[in-house]
Formats: sequence, structure tokens, C-alpha cells
Amino acid sequence: MSVYRRTIAYYRPFLGETLLAVGLSLVGIGINLLKPWPVKFLIDGVLMPVDQPGAARVREQLQGWAPGADPVTLILWLCVGIVILHLVWGVLNLLTNTLFVKVGLQALLKLRTELYAYLQSLPLKFHDARRSTDSTFRVAYDSQAIQTIYNKGFTGVFTSLITLAGTLVFMVRMNWVMTLLSLTILPPVMWAIRHYAVRIRTQSTTIQERESAVLTTAQEGLSSIKMVHAFAREDHEVEQFRLSAHGSLEANLKLNTTTIASSLVVGTLMAIGTALMYYVGARNVLAGTLTVGDLIVFSSYLLMLYGPIESLTYTAWAMQGASAGAQRCFEVLDREDEVKDAPDALPLPPVEGRISFENVAFAYESERPILRGITLDIPPGRTLAIVGGTGAGKSTLLSLVPRFYDPVEGTVRIDGIDIRTITKKTLRDQVGMVLQDTLLFSTTIRENIAYGRPDATEDQIIEAAQRAQAHEFISAMPDGYRSQVGERGSHLSVGQRQRLGIARAFLKNAPILLLDEPTSALDPTTESAIMTTIEELMRGRTTLIVTHRLATIHHVDLIAVVGNGGLLEVGTGPELVARGEAYAKLYASGHYGS
Repeated sequence: MSVYRRTIAYYRPFLGETLLAVGLSLVGIGINLLKPWPVKFLIDGVLMPVDQPGAARVREQLQGWAPGADPVTLILWLCVGIVILHLVWGVLNLLTNTLFVKVGLQALLKLRTELYAYLQSLPLKFHDARRSTDSTFRVAYDSQAIQTIYNKGFTGVFTSLITLAGTLVFMVRMNWVMTLLSLTILPPVMWAIRHYAVRIRTQSTTIQERESAVLTTAQEGLSSIKMVHAFAREDHEVEQFRLSAHGSLEANLKLNTTTIASSLVVGTLMAIGTALMYYVGARNVLAGTLTVGDLIVFSSYLLMLYGPIESLTYTAWAMQGASAGAQRCFEVLDREDEVKDAPDALPLPPVEGRISFENVAFAYESERPILRGITLDIPPGRTLAIVGGTGAGKSTLLSLVPRFYDPVEGTVRIDGIDIRTITKKTLRDQVGMVLQDTLLFSTTIRENIAYGRPDATEDQIIEAAQRAQAHEFISAMPDGYRSQVGERGSHLSVGQRQRLGIARAFLKNAPILLLDEPTSALDPTTESAIMTTIEELMRGRTTLIVTHRLATIHHVDLIAVVGNGGLLEVGTGPELVARGEAYAKLYASGHYGS
């Protein structure tokens, strides 16, 4: 389906408002076509001597409309007519454009919301493969193309074509020879439109890609400002941004040069057509076959004729640029969700929490497997610690439980149910998570704790914070639970952010708990305090914990060691140490253990 057909689909819900705008537009175009005539009557019927060709006939018409009126009165009424026509046209134009803009903005909102919602639903594999700022750019900027296509495209083309048709009718009735001369420029104008349109579309796509790169560079540099300052790399980051911005400048310069050149070509062709009209028209006035007023009206219509032609020219180029942006949006919407709910997916009933991995394999890229032949069974309420070297696939294995990814082989089950047969929402409702770096939103402490359970009461939120040992520091803050945490929790320490993440998990009260390096970023004193809280959180829940700190998980129910893409050994901490194999070596290494 073409970009334009897909764009039209977003405007179908607003068909009524569009039709109303079209009706008002038609009336406005009709009023606009009448605007030159008071000037013609003023010149030919009042100002020109009565012996001039055509003047007597025009004066008779005026006397028929206003019997006995003196010239001053006629001048007054004709000037009032100019004002009234302009005012009526202006009001209709205001109403029409307001409706068109409103419809365009409503469709833009619809596309942006749909695009953002689809990005939210796409699996992590999609987001891992692209820059987040590129997705942000598509939602914030590329999506605006749908409004451009409507307001400058569909509505602009419609208005221009109707104006063009109406103008031609009046011009042909006045002088068909001059009309044909005026139209001789159309073939070269159409050639110019087609010639420049392809270049403009290509250059517009390049600009959007370069602008996305500028946004990425700026966001990365500013979000990592502490590291930039720490390594005194301000000049380097500025130079990186300058290079990125210079690329955007060059792309913009090329597009603007192409646009200016195309405008020069089209403008020159229209000047030639205007000169031809004035040459023939002036000779007709001298020959007495055309009045001065007729020439002025005809020249006004010529402007109305060339105006839509020029508008259609720029519209064609704007549509090329806009279609490039719209295509970038539709590329996302056309992306298949590789971890979508099955058509017959059922809600997951309340679970006891048994988790089973049955011969599970996973790979981000088919030629580079991360996990192979993983078979594990974690009884309800028990804890499994997953350990192994960096890049062994520990966090990946954890991510298979809430279906952030799907295994390429094998099955993950909860209480014996294949998780691919249940809806992702009901699955994730029964899974709590605490990550290495707790993700906080730029809002209040209360809203961050209640993020997974927005209907929680104030008492429930406070109780969760107390169990996470966060209530004391929250209460000490000026606004308590209504204190702002700053961007990504920048107003809080690492330990405080981690306690809020634990409070969030307490409040959710899910039967399954996933812990991904929950203490690796903490100092030993804070880690010890946090682990006490985490042990309280783990009690009675089926828990999977990934960690490098073996001393903190040595006595859990079960430990699985992963490496070389597979499961190396499984057992309790003492059992694995006694075997003297992979776990024992890791445990014995001081940097990995305590």
C-alpha cells in the first residue's frame, strides 16, 4: 500500500469535518473569483471616459444596479464591495483552514499515539538493534509528515485544482487566445516539477537521517555529562556534535539549493507567461477590443491561475519530503512483533510459581547462539541463583521468563503452562523485577513506587517503602512521598534508588521475582543493608537472581552455572564447591566472591 493511501486511512474518522471544510472552501473560492470585478467596474464604469470602448456598456450595467447614483456614490459602493468580498472570503478562509488544521492535528495525534504504542509493544530485540533517539525522532518529528501530506497535499491540491478550474472558466470567457498563451508554460513547468521532485525526496530523507543523528549525539553527550566532565572530554564531545550538525547543515544546504533553483526555473517560466499575456492584452486595449478594466481583471485571474500552479509545484516537492518522513513511521508499524501474543492466548491464572526451562536455546543472531540446551526446574517459593562469566547469557536467561525475548528452541513454562500460550500482560502482572540500575521516571517518589500498581492506596505505598527500608529517607525529604526524583532519579543516591525499586517490587507483590545484579553497583556497607531487604522480599516467592557476588547467594536453594552457551553445573553452593569445578573456581576467586 502506498504512503499516501495509508495516510488517507488516518483521516477517515474525521471525514465529516473534512467535508464541511471542503464545502466552506468551495464557497470561499467562488467569492475569491469575484474579488477583481469591483475594480473593473470602478475603472471602466466610473474612471474611464464614456467614449472609451466598452465604457458606456459598463456604465449602463452600473446604472441598472444603482439607478440615478452619481459617480461618488458608485465609487463608495464599489469600494465597500471590495471590502465585503474580502471580509467574507477571509472569514470563510479562516474557518476552512482552522478545520483543515484541526483535522490534520487529530490525525497526527492518532499516528503518534499508534506509533508510540507499537514501539512500546515491540520486543527488546527490536530496540536493542537501533538507537532509542531514532525511534524518538520518528515519533516526534517524522510523524508530522502525515499532517503535511494532508494540509499541504490533499487539501492544498484540492483547493488549487478548484481555483485553477474556476479561473480558467472566467479567463476563457474573457479572451480564449490570451488564456492559451498563458497556458503555454504548463509543459515546461510540469517537466521542472518531475525533474526536481526525485532529488527533493532523496535529499529530504537524508536530512531526516542526519537530524536523527544530531539528536542522538546531543542526547548521548548530555546524558553522560558526569563521565564527560570526569575525563575532561568536553572538547571532544563538542567536536562530535559539530561534525554531526555539519552533516545536517550540508544536507539542508543541498535541499535548499535544489528548492531555490527549482523556484527560479518555475518563477522564470511564469514571468514569461505573464509577459506574453501583457503583450497581447496591451495590444488589444490599443486596438479597442479590450478595456483597461478587462486587462486588470484578466491579470488578476492570471495571478490566480499561476498561484495554484506554483502552489501545486511546491506541494509536489513538499509531498516528496513528507512522504519520506511518513515512510519512516510506517517502517516501524510494518515491523513484525516477534514476541506477540498468540491469537488464542489466554490470561494466566494466579500461579504458585514453578518455573521450568525445557531444552531452551536462544540467539540474538542465528549464527551466534547465546544459550543452548538449558533445562532447569525451580519449585514454587524456591530461589535459583544464576552465575557465570561476563557475556555467558545470565541476564538473557532471566529475560525469557517475562517474554522480553522468546527462545529459538525449547519451552519456558510457569506451573506447567507454556508462557507463549498466555497473554504477555497477565504474565508480567505476576512477575516482579529489581534491576542492577533501578529505572525511575522524572516524577514523584510515590508515583515511582506505585508504577507497577497505580491503584495502590497511600497506606500500601508507605508499607512497601517501610518493608524496603526506604520510608526513613523519604520522610526526611522536604515533600516526602511527593518529592521529585529528578531525571532518571538523579536527586537520589544509588542505594536510595535501589530501595525504591525494591519497594516497587514489594508493592506489586508478585509470586515470581527476578533480580538482575541488584547489588553490583553498591558499596559493601550499602550492599549488606540492601541484601537484608532483598532477602525479606524473596521470602515465599519463586526467585531467579543473577549476580557476580557469590558470597550473597552461596546458601540459596539452587545455583546454576552457565558458560560456553550451556549449563555447566547445578546444585547448592556447598555441593558445587565440593565438586571443585566451575563454581568452585569462581567462588575461590576473591574478585568474584566476596
